[in-house]
Amino acid sequence: MKITSVKIHNWRSIKYLEINFQEIMIFIGQNNHGKSNVLSSLLFFFGEIPCTELDFKKGTDELFVEVEFSNLDEHDKSQFSKYVTSNEHIKVRKLIRKGENFEYHGYCEIPQEDWLKEEKISDYAKRETISVTPLKDYVPATGRITKENVKEAQEKYISEKRDSLIFQYDLETTNFLGLKTVAQGIFGNIFFIPAVKNATEEFNVKGKSIFNQLLSNVINEMSSSNQQYIDAKSEITKLTQILNKNITDGTLNTDRPEQLTKLEHIIEAELKKWHTTINIEITPPDIDEVLKVGTTVWIDDGVPTDIVRKGHGLQRALIFALIKAWANISKEIKQKEEQTEEKAKRKASESNYFIFEEPELYLHPQAQRELFYSLKELSRVNNQVLLSTHSSSFVDLDMYKSICKVYKTDVSEGSKILQCTEELFTLDDDKKNFNMAYWINPDRGELFFAEKIIIVEGPTDKTIIPYLSKKLSIFKYEYTIIDCGGKDNIKIYIHLLNKFRLPYVAVYDKDNQAVKTADAINNANKSSKEIEDAIDQSLGKSIIFENDIEEEIGIIDENNKNKPYFSLKHVSDDSFVLSEGLKKKIEAIFN
Repeated sequence: MKITSVKIHNWRSIKYLEINFQEIMIFIGQNNHGKSNVLSSLLFFFGEIPCTELDFKKGTDELFVEVEFSNLDEHDKSQFSKYVTSNEHIKVRKLIRKGENFEYHGYCEIPQEDWLKEEKISDYAKRETISVTPLKDYVPATGRITKENVKEAQEKYISEKRDSLIFQYDLETTNFLGLKTVAQGIFGNIFFIPAVKNATEEFNVKGKSIFNQLLSNVINEMSSSNQQYIDAKSEITKLTQILNKNITDGTLNTDRPEQLTKLEHIIEAELKKWHTTINIEITPPDIDEVLKVGTTVWIDDGVPTDIVRKGHGLQRALIFALIKAWANISKEIKQKEEQTEEKAKRKASESNYFIFEEPELYLHPQAQRELFYSLKELSRVNNQVLLSTHSSSFVDLDMYKSICKVYKTDVSEGSKILQCTEELFTLDDDKKNFNMAYWINPDRGELFFAEKIIIVEGPTDKTIIPYLSKKLSIFKYEYTIIDCGGKDNIKIYIHLLNKFRLPYVAVYDKDNQAVKTADAINNANKSSKEIEDAIDQSLGKSIIFENDIEEEIGIIDENNKNKPYFSLKHVSDDSFVLSEGLKKKIEAIFN
């Protein structure tokens, strides 16, 4: 299963949020604006953390987290059959009130008729009340009618008459799956990596640590395919049988060591007046678990020690090495399942949710980019990855639907979000050009962390504009300049910035040079109009160069245009004089 959408109400700084989810989710935003609260609300939903009074938004006494799941496998469809919709989704709410225990409730298709509603079962567990409904033909003709009889009658009637019934998709009033408590892990496995975590926790051979999961996979593989391991387990089982009074078929074990029999007799003699007998029975150990308990991981980086004695950087790298290993093994398992029938034999959900707080900590930029690649690979198999970050290395504009900006402008209104879930590209060429622009400007993800974004046509603009602004002493490091890879791509970036309510200035060329044909000028004017039409005046503005930045700085020769180094050399010369017109434009960009 994978999370499709989440609703959060009255959790910490969140008054109410609805968030659409992708296979990988990237939560960005300033500190103390609510990113961690989104992640912690999910940890609460999955039963990983309790709810305390401090988790209720100030002035409230009830909160809930509601999650919609999709991508259900056959096991999930069977287990949650009551809640599966026609599009094979399920939706579950976890609710808690101050001073009370939490409750899980599912959304289901509820029949309009009272006598078919699950919460009305008690009302119809009497023959005189059920006899006036069509259910009378679905319960035993004689004897006492139980609630179970009514429930079975309802289910059978709904199954047979579904096409003629009217349903309402609504939240059930009874408990989810009819249970007062829901087992932790019923929706899948949670792997939470907080901003600060001791690596020993993830290398633990107990519980739900990643290393334990990896080691379990290895041991399971050995149990089914390694003959030496299979033979060793068999020998240990035989040894324990020799130690017991009776062998497996119940007959007396004549080869039992006399020391055990002697010990039984000594104890029996002391309990003679109680008329009891003693039987010491040896149970074969679970070799798989014994192996885990005896497993220790040593790290040798010149000095062999256990994990806890290594630095934070190496500890974090080790945690992510486990995640990469998990990603590779998950891919192998999926490929194996596709080639065999193993998937159909599974007895439990294989859904995994990896939740990270600031995965960039202690990692240099190259390692951050490598880790983000691994996380994307991890999300492409039966896993979902959720992370909060302050690093542009974890923001990929190709995956703009995965980006969720969390912000807060008013404490009473709480945290809000901005997402772009619609398709930005009307043409395939637009999408292709936008994706190709990544190779021109691989750091473009940093625009989400900027106070203001300056979007420009190409590399010459990106070189000259900051250079001149520094000479004018107006350059601002909190601004980001993005090379869009061409004038026609500017409008696509504007659409994205509008969706995320990010302030910007679009800098482009008029492109009405005298050497151009009438058609070329018309196309340039059309492109200019598309840019102007796309600008949201509450967020952005435009600065237009006449006819391009080279002409603005005095380079007329066409052979020397689109050459950033030549232009930089030109403006850095002592003889260069900045025109008043260009000065005002640079000032307007950084105003």
